[in-house]
Amino acid sequence: MKALLIAPNVDGTDVGEAFVAFKWAEALSQRIELTVLTFQRPDRTKVASQLPEARVISWPEPTWALKRERLNAMLKPAWPVFAGHVRRWLTQALKDGEHFDLAHQLMPQAARYASPLRHFDIPYIIGPLGGALDTPEAFQEEASSAPTFTRLRKLDSFRFRNDPWLRASYTGAACVLGVAPYVRDVLGDVPLQRFEPVLELGIDAVAPSADRNPGPGQLRLLHVGRAVRTKGLRDVIRALAQLRDLPGITLTSAGAGEELDLCRAEAQRLGVSDRVCFLGRIPRDQVEHLYASHDVFCFPSFREPAGGVLYEAMRHGLPIVTADRGGPSWIVDDTCGIRVPVTTPDRFAAEIAQAIRILAANPAQLKERGEGARAKVLREGLWASKAERMVALYKDVTDRRNTTYSIRTDR
Repeated sequence: MKALLIAPNVDGTDVGEAFVAFKWAEALSQRIELTVLTFQRPDRTKVASQLPEARVISWPEPTWALKRERLNAMLKPAWPVFAGHVRRWLTQALKDGEHFDLAHQLMPQAARYASPLRHFDIPYIIGPLGGALDTPEAFQEEASSAPTFTRLRKLDSFRFRNDPWLRASYTGAACVLGVAPYVRDVLGDVPLQRFEPVLELGIDAVAPSADRNPGPGQLRLLHVGRAVRTKGLRDVIRALAQLRDLPGITLTSAGAGEELDLCRAEAQRLGVSDRVCFLGRIPRDQVEHLYASHDVFCFPSFREPAGGVLYEAMRHGLPIVTADRGGPSWIVDDTCGIRVPVTTPDRFAAEIAQAIRILAANPAQLKERGEGARAKVLREGLWASKAERMVALYKDVTDRRNTTYSIRTDR
């Protein structure tokens, strides 16, 4: 099979979408004939040298787009430039007689970028798409400090109904992938040919087993993620305050952000600051040590499109306490954790506290869910397995198109 993969950034030395795109490209290039179209960032390892088994076509990423890293990651301002490169290159390649069985727009993950692939008569896939989750109404007041550009998500539903280029991109796709089933509901106003849930994240291997035997009423909780309101750190602190009868339960927080000082103040106000350790931003190897040394991963992020940190924790055999919403609701099941309904801040904190209490009181259940987490991520998350399933989807899409084309030709 000959496939075309497009993503604005593909880089195994980077983080976020660029790293995830690299892992997909690396795994797929070992199984099919893959051409990758991407930007090349200055002072970064050449993408072509990182993907020796793929054909890589790259263009310099505009320097003006790199000046504000966070804004660039969130809004992809250079996407029109990249889409133009893709459209011109593919037009010329097809004129020169090249053939692709299928094209795949892997990134951006946000569901707000019209695809250049809609202009070509090649079956194409978009995704896995994520994002576009709103903040629950009861939490909006506390989340009002979010940066202005992050509030542009509110325009997504309007664009899904009215943007002709975006709608054409999704209606023309042979298959749209979503990081979780909720994405199908988000795109409900768009008539899709086919939708499949595919988590964009993966792992190379599970971590060595850790010996976790907390005593009665003892639990070391861990929260890893950017300190923003939607990640649920404030809710874990409030839950901890409802477990005063269990002083052996402690919390470690790793991650920096605008919410951190507010969470410190909240812990002080609720009288649990002596049970919370705020580490801020720490190196990757220290984060891995935290996964190995704690007992429960408590990550009640209530606007989480996917949840990469969940996979990170699960590969270490940590049972999960998370929100029953978005990506976590799909990643975590009863074999590996407890999902908490997202209602109001007060009730949310109370139910997080109850979930923690259940795990603290049941060592056997704690161990069982930890083993379930490791088994689930091993079964579903290995990059090799994910690539095999993606190639099978590619073949199914092309087989269906060829069958349909044959039927139409016979007529």
